[in-house]
Amino acid sequence: MFFEVDVPKRFEIKDRYDIVVIGGGPAGLTAAIYARRAGLSVLVVEKTLEGGYVNFTHLVENYPGFPKIKGEELASRFKEHAESFGAEFVNAEAIKLEVKADKKIVELDNGKKVEAPVVIVATGANPKRLNVPGEKEFFGRGVSYCATCDGYLFSGKDIVIVGGGDSACDEAMFLVNLVNRITMVQLLETLTAAKVLQDRVLSHPKIEVIYNSTVKEIRGKEKVEEVLVENVKTGERKVLKTDGVFIFIGLNPNSKLVEGLVEIDPYGYIVTDENMETSVKGLYAIGDVRRKNLRQIVTAVADGAIAVEHAAKHYF
Repeated sequence: MFFEVDVPKRFEIKDRYDIVVIGGGPAGLTAAIYARRAGLSVLVVEKTLEGGYVNFTHLVENYPGFPKIKGEELASRFKEHAESFGAEFVNAEAIKLEVKADKKIVELDNGKKVEAPVVIVATGANPKRLNVPGEKEFFGRGVSYCATCDGYLFSGKDIVIVGGGDSACDEAMFLVNLVNRITMVQLLETLTAAKVLQDRVLSHPKIEVIYNSTVKEIRGKEKVEEVLVENVKTGERKVLKTDGVFIFIGLNPNSKLVEGLVEIDPYGYIVTDENMETSVKGLYAIGDVRRKNLRQIVTAVADGAIAVEHAAKHYF
C-alpha cells in the first residue's frame, strides 16, 4: 500500500516511533521509505548530511536506472523520496542506545530520548587513515580523503593518490581532469578496482601507478611538499615531490554505538543474519556498518528494504 503524505518542512520530534533509523545514507533512507510504505512511523537520525558519503562521490555509474549521475544529486533524490512518504528527520547524533525488554531508547546529543520497538543502525563507515607521520599534521593542508571536496584546490598541480580499489580509481578519474599529473601508490601487485575502472586509469597518460609500495611519511613545511614511499618487497625507498595526497584505502565502520550490545567482528563490522537483524531482537544493522562481501549503493539500499520487510512482519 502506498501512502500519500503532505510533509511539513520541520518536525516536532515525538517521544516514540515505530522505527528509529540511525544514519541517513542510502541504506537508512531506503529503510525509511519502506517503513512508511508499511504504514509505520519512522524517524531518521543523521548527524551531518542526509545521503551520507554518496554526497562526496563525484559520479555514480553503477546504480541501476542512472547510467551516470552525480553523487550529490542521487543522495538528494533518496532524501526527497523518503520525505515524500512522510519520513521524519532530525539532525543530531545518537550517543547512546539502551535495550529494555521489547523497547529500545535512543539518546540524542541534543538531550532528546526517543523510544521505539525497532531500531535500525545505518551509521556507515569513515575513510581509513594511513597513520603515518605528517598525515594528521597536514590534513587540510595537502592531505585529503575527498576528491569532490578538495580537488579544485589542486588544479594544475601534481598529486599522489594512495590506494588501488574502486574508490581510488574512480576518484583518480575525477581528479585527472583538474590536476597536472597523478601518481598512484598501490600496496599490492595490481589494482583491485573493477576492470572498467582499471582500464581507464592504466590507459590515461597523466596517471602513473607504483605497485608493491606504501607511503611511510608525508612531509612539508606549511603544506605538503613530498611523500616518502617504500617498496614493501625490496625495502627500497624514494621521495615523490607532490602538492597533495589523497587517501582512499578503505573504511572503518561506525559501530561504537552498539559495542557491548551486539556481536561485532574483529574488524568492527556488525554481524547480522540474512534479515539484517543483529544478535538483539528488533535491532538491525544495514549498509557499510554491517559485515558483508560487497559495499555498494545498490547493496546498501537492498539491506534497508530487507530489514524493514522483516521488522514489519515480526514486530508490528
